[in-house]
Order: sequence, then structure tokens, then C-alpha cells
Amino acid sequence: MAEIINLRLARKAKARDAAEKTAATNRAKFGATKGERQIRAAEAARVTRIVDGAKLEKD
Repeated sequence: MAEIINLRLARKAKARDAAEKTAATNRAKFGATKGERQIRAAEAARVTRIVDGAKLEKD
């Protein structure tokens, strides 16, 4: 015989799993500290300066 399951509990468990997956994605996306964000911005600015400085000017 098949195992009897409570559909209400299964539905709630599925919703909890989906919420946890969304939370994990948001933690990775928005969970950076202020210091980490500043470091990332400084690195992006440094790369931009290097690239702009290496451009050849056309007359």
C-alpha cells in the first residue's frame, strides 16, 4: 500500500522550501556588508581608471 500523507502539511513544507530558496538567493544578492560593497566599488573604479588611461586617442 502507498504511504498516506497529509496534503496540507506537504503543501506547507513545499512553501517553506521555496521561501528558504528565495531567502538564500537574496542573502547572496543583498547580503554584502558595507565594507564589502565599498571594496567592490573601489575595485570597479580602479579598473575603469586603468582602462581609460590605456585608451589611445585618435586625432
